[in-house]
Amino acid sequence: MTLAAAKAALSHLDIDDNPVSVKAKSRDFFWYSPVLKARLDHITADFVVSPRTEAEVIEVLKVAYAHNIPVTTRGAGTGNYGQAMPLAGGIMLHMRHLNAVKAVHPGRVIAEPGCLVKDVDAATRAHSGQELRMHPSTYTTATIGGFIAGGSGGVGSCTWGALRDLGNIIRLRVVTMEAEPRILEFTGEELHRVSHAYGTNGIITEVELPLAPAYDWVDIFVTTETFPDAARFAADLGNEDGILKKLITVFEAPLPQDYFQRVSPHLQPGQALLALMIAPHALDGFLTFAARYPGARVIYRSDAHDWPRDPGPAFEYGWNHTTLRALKVDPTITYLQVRYAAPDHLDRVEAIRAAFPGEVIQHLEVMQETGSTMFAGLSLVKFTTEARLDAIIRAHEDMGCMIFNPHRYTLEEGGRQTVDDRQLAFKREADPKGLLNPGKMIAWDEPGFDYKTVYAYRGMMPA
Repeated sequence: MTLAAAKAALSHLDIDDNPVSVKAKSRDFFWYSPVLKARLDHITADFVVSPRTEAEVIEVLKVAYAHNIPVTTRGAGTGNYGQAMPLAGGIMLHMRHLNAVKAVHPGRVIAEPGCLVKDVDAATRAHSGQELRMHPSTYTTATIGGFIAGGSGGVGSCTWGALRDLGNIIRLRVVTMEAEPRILEFTGEELHRVSHAYGTNGIITEVELPLAPAYDWVDIFVTTETFPDAARFAADLGNEDGILKKLITVFEAPLPQDYFQRVSPHLQPGQALLALMIAPHALDGFLTFAARYPGARVIYRSDAHDWPRDPGPAFEYGWNHTTLRALKVDPTITYLQVRYAAPDHLDRVEAIRAAFPGEVIQHLEVMQETGSTMFAGLSLVKFTTEARLDAIIRAHEDMGCMIFNPHRYTLEEGGRQTVDDRQLAFKREADPKGLLNPGKMIAWDEPGFDYKTVYAYRGMMPA
């Protein structure tokens, strides 16, 4: 590597080589995991380049290729798996200047990857009363490109499913990492080559996503006396196709009592809590539905303005904002991501609760999966040791609950523990030197890895 030569060749671009700010721009939310924090806390890029155009992206990649410099792409750094951590140093490609909403059409939007999710929604609402189908709980800070490259679903998934589901991404424009970078456009089956690939095999420079009608969603909190009652309420609401909803989240006690400071004064000990987003025209249907559950009580509606302190958006209690709120109170908390598949998702949740009372606290998100309702669990875990955390993970898997492990930084270990042949094949084509976000794709680095041990990238910079 000749870092000095590469930096000199790119000196006319927006470069940051201040060690303090470079380290800050090299970090994502990996510290949600005490396991990743121990392994990645020292990681930093050598310098940051913030391109202003696709042509500048191409220029950066061309120079980096010529000098064998690793390149890791970053949006807002709100991911939790260490996706955007530059394990081998090199260039951090910061996409903050590529932030334009380029076009809004009926049912779709075209945007640059560095555009904040909230700004995409603001533009589409102002233009034609439309909004994104789904977004992360980090709505105000996350970038749309980062969501595509590192996310899997979010607020809206109770109606629209996961990002990987057909129709939830229309088109991606991607630049390759070659001596002469190419510009490629992917649709259909080819989208899976680069979506949720952590920028390991191409740099996204434009996204085209579907839209839905925008509503002034009503945030609602509902209590039940027991957690199984809340989970059943959530599962049934997810199956009510005529009630338009954007969020169905369930919290086991004492999670909301301990960590939701503006909500806890309105809760009784032991009560479970649901956080919901319901379209205004669906409120009558929702209230009729809720009345069928004698133990359920609506304690808050954002359209009533009857709490002395506004609790803020309901979605900022769900997804990984739940973990963030808990960490602010108790820094020993961590979390797991669990797939509770239908049709026995309620039974699986109860089996896990019985196995880990007080140690694994349930937080469920309702999602649609191929036409049926299931639960994505973002369980809070009272962390003691890495060995105990691994034992809890194995127990989940032994009980038929798939873990998407947020304590691993690789694509395979954080996902389904299998090789994605489409992404690997495209990396061979588009990144022949393996310079894009190195260390994140085991299939590239160690094809024979057996997944029986924790993968450790050999090229990681020393602590």
